[in-house]
Amino acid sequence: MEVTIYVNNSRIQATSDETILKALRRHGITIPTICEMEGFTPTGACRMCVVQIKGEQRLKTACSTLVREGMEVHTHAPGVIRARKKITELLLADHPDDCLYCHRNNNCELQVLADELHVRQRSFPPQASSKRRDLSGASIMRDPSKCILCSRCTRVCEEKQGCNTLEFALRGHKTEIHTAFNQGLNLSNCINCGQCIMVCPTGALHEKSHLAGVQDALNNREKTTVAQIDPALTVSLSGFLNFKTGKDLSSLVVSALKRMGFQYVFDTGFTADLWALEEASILKKRVEQGIQTPLLSSHCPAWVKYAEQTHHSLLEDLSPCKSPQQIMGSLLNRHWSAQKGIHPGSVYSVSLAPCTARKFEAQRDEMTFRGVSAVDAVLTTREFIELVRLNGIDMMQLEESRADQPFSSRSSAAKITGVAGGSTESVIRALYQMVENENFPGFKVKQMRGLKNRKEYTAKIGKHQIRMAAVNGQHEASKVLEEVKKGRSKYDYIEVMACENGCIGGGGQPIGEPQETIKQRYKTLYDMDRTEAIKEPGKNPGLQTLFQKLLKEPGSEKCREFIHTHYTPREVYL
Repeated sequence: MEVTIYVNNSRIQATSDETILKALRRHGITIPTICEMEGFTPTGACRMCVVQIKGEQRLKTACSTLVREGMEVHTHAPGVIRARKKITELLLADHPDDCLYCHRNNNCELQVLADELHVRQRSFPPQASSKRRDLSGASIMRDPSKCILCSRCTRVCEEKQGCNTLEFALRGHKTEIHTAFNQGLNLSNCINCGQCIMVCPTGALHEKSHLAGVQDALNNREKTTVAQIDPALTVSLSGFLNFKTGKDLSSLVVSALKRMGFQYVFDTGFTADLWALEEASILKKRVEQGIQTPLLSSHCPAWVKYAEQTHHSLLEDLSPCKSPQQIMGSLLNRHWSAQKGIHPGSVYSVSLAPCTARKFEAQRDEMTFRGVSAVDAVLTTREFIELVRLNGIDMMQLEESRADQPFSSRSSAAKITGVAGGSTESVIRALYQMVENENFPGFKVKQMRGLKNRKEYTAKIGKHQIRMAAVNGQHEASKVLEEVKKGRSKYDYIEVMACENGCIGGGGQPIGEPQETIKQRYKTLYDMDRTEAIKEPGKNPGLQTLFQKLLKEPGSEKCREFIHTHYTPREVYL
């Protein structure tokens, strides 16, 4: 029902089921908030969004107060401004003064609030912090001294990712956010998805940086430095490098990496095509054998770790394929280095990806061969932007370059694997060509497109009806997995992405971007799929050459040697 309210003496229309904050935003009126997150039930915990309502003795939180007919609201009355300023001053009293050194400098919501409210000096004496940093995680680091108890990380970890890794502990002024028993992230059930980093307003959570190691390798003449570029990363840089939002910068990223000193640069899209062909081969064999349980994708390392920790009974149905990142590392380590006459130990392999979990994946024991890691370092989108700036590179002044042979070609199907549902669509194209010996009709699978959390499609391939699903966001994935465990699954293949929207919304992407930016990335990838000539993974010319020289065919013994791995139950200690 529509109601009329008065905001700062101006009349606006609202609906009776919306909060004051939502009504204000619809009419272009901005008030600060820290704890509020779109899609989550408001708590009013931070008190920053307080407003004055006529007839009310106390200030009310706009995020959790519903509008009502005739309500008179003042968003910036003197008492409201004083309250917000006092809250900010109290937060700063227990916050370290290291903004110049903090990786969130100039991108910190507390810093922005202090500036907007003209907080120019401390009103309360600083409290010496004895909180220790947690540096134990493979992908994520915690600095509790910078935590402002906004609860965003705990809520996204519980409600979106279903992990409950982070939670409130102690009471009163001693309240903190801890892992279980306040032990390290390495002992917790953290899946390294990085979604907590994406919602953290300060520098309390951030990725484990590999920048120093990469810089050292680039300056070491005894190292052969090799980089691979994830298909989703190149559409995620534009806003921070002064290009049109969503623009694909693949060729400029190659040029930038060469300018930094990387000797070889490859496209992970090459091995995304190889992954799709091998995945299709495994699925084809399972369908022909009449296996009733679905094949579960292994493209997302955060989801794989979640399965290892919580769904032991499903591991036998988890695809044995490594991720495209690790397949590329395996080829570099065990094939390309030999072809080049380079000792594997002297190759320093760097992956650029929009994902924090790939840092964890790269250091798994299963991803080494004779003591040498397939991938030595992983740089997130954020870290790559830092590296560009550190090296003083203006990407707008660079000429375009192509990735190096032999791992430079890809199909457009490889590009869309960065979107939830894209991996399934790639597998569908590969499987159809494998069985029918022709391209998938119209190449486009509409049912696998869009930003829904669950998408379904039934493909008629050969004499079989193959039922497929793509789910993203760990919360939605859990629902599907429970169906599988209870024998109620109707699918033959399930793609799981731990992050909502897939890699374009990964935990290594730039922080603070609106949903419209993610939608633009989505559009760019599918526009590329529409306009590029090679759409089928099996039509990748470089991949055809690799099969002739090394791998023979999908499903071969050589493919299993280079592409397959194994997953075992993983115990969570706390």
